[in-house]
Amino acid sequence: MWQQVLQSVRSYDSHQKNVIAVSCAIGGGCLLVYWLLSRRRMKTLEMGDGWWGPGKKPSNEKEDEGIRPFQVKTSEKEIQDLYQRLDQARYTPPVEGAAFHYGFNSNYLQRVISYWRNEFDWEKQVKILNQYPHYKTTIEGIEIHFIHVKPSHIPKDQTARPLLMVHGWPGSFYEFYKIIPLLTNPDRHGENIVFEIICPSIPGYGFSEAPHQQGFNTIAAARIFHKLMHRLGFQEYYVQGGDWGSAITQNMAQMLPKSVKGLHLNVVFLTKMDLSALVSVLLGNYVPWLVGLTREDARRIFPYFQKNVYNLLRESGYMHIQATKPDTAGCGLNNCPVGLAAYILEKFSTWTDNSFRNLNDGGLERKYTLDELLTNVMIYWVTSSIVSSMRFYKENFSTNPNTTPAARVGVYVPTGIAAFPNEITHCPRSWAKKKFKNIVTYSYMPRGGHFAAFEEPELLAQDIKQFVRKVEHL
Repeated sequence: MWQQVLQSVRSYDSHQKNVIAVSCAIGGGCLLVYWLLSRRRMKTLEMGDGWWGPGKKPSNEKEDEGIRPFQVKTSEKEIQDLYQRLDQARYTPPVEGAAFHYGFNSNYLQRVISYWRNEFDWEKQVKILNQYPHYKTTIEGIEIHFIHVKPSHIPKDQTARPLLMVHGWPGSFYEFYKIIPLLTNPDRHGENIVFEIICPSIPGYGFSEAPHQQGFNTIAAARIFHKLMHRLGFQEYYVQGGDWGSAITQNMAQMLPKSVKGLHLNVVFLTKMDLSALVSVLLGNYVPWLVGLTREDARRIFPYFQKNVYNLLRESGYMHIQATKPDTAGCGLNNCPVGLAAYILEKFSTWTDNSFRNLNDGGLERKYTLDELLTNVMIYWVTSSIVSSMRFYKENFSTNPNTTPAARVGVYVPTGIAAFPNEITHCPRSWAKKKFKNIVTYSYMPRGGHFAAFEEPELLAQDIKQFVRKVEHL
């Protein structure tokens, strides 16, 4: 009897092992199939849909797709309120010899605020802002602001190429005002290539409405800007960006590659480095050619990279705040124009040229005028958008960037990269091609930093044109 029981147990045990083995085989096969399907499915980002308006999305109400003219304007009451706040500013004397190493030097800040209060002509700048046509349209529940500039005329046998240009933080659509005429007026520069420019404000920036729901990231912005371009009647177009604009336009290329004829970037941020990139960091300073770096790559990376941890800590404090508790710091900036100016303009100093930290005035007026700088600050002030612009960091860093869908999708559209020497970080072509599979042009720009269109519009315009010519074999 016990032998029969033991035999039954053994038989059952053997059967269970077979079942487990078969189950594992089937499960493993299913996982393999799922993995293969996932890889196939992740060749592009899903377009999807979203709702960023207040409350729940209306179930039956159709979204108004109209394009509405818009003009920048402010009231006298707003300006007087600004003046009163500027007059009540308090300053802390800087440490002797601090220059911009502690942040915005308060001695120079007083000069900037005095100019803002007594000499800056906002009405004049409003006229400059309104020289290009502004519009608003509602997409996914929020109002999207953009400027749309058509060429004065189109050369014979040519067509205007639609070009979407996207800004970053702490910039705005105003960054592109100096480059627009270089791209839309062909005769002025003897060019036979002309563009039709669309510059939107990222939702939560400037005159675009801030998202009311959590989770608005670069992928959501990319989807909205695709919808904007399609609403304007463009099925194919070029896209260009720096800073957050670089991430947004990259996502646009990943999302609808058939619509994006070409992607041009003036900065490339890599979220992770593979083994080959790490090896190139270790050996690049000694034998750059052996690890896929050019001498220019080595010159730009070293010795900066050897001090990278320190530089990242020194220059990324703002990011840690904005990626965690943006509303706390933003509350003070939204109520104090002096603090807002210092916070924003400090980035226009150090991100334009790292060495400007050594100057008492931060080198701000070497590349820009105070009118230009304060116009950008005013866009944040009159729209009360500093808090919502800072939230964009929170939404994009709420999860590990390496685990997002965008991290698993390559960029296959024709890509042009303009590498400016004073950019926050340098990405060699050999690193970039791991993500961007069709690099058409890669240019080592002779000068310039993070705000390329604002600093060096001629250089950036030339590089964009060179890129488009190669894409279209002109």
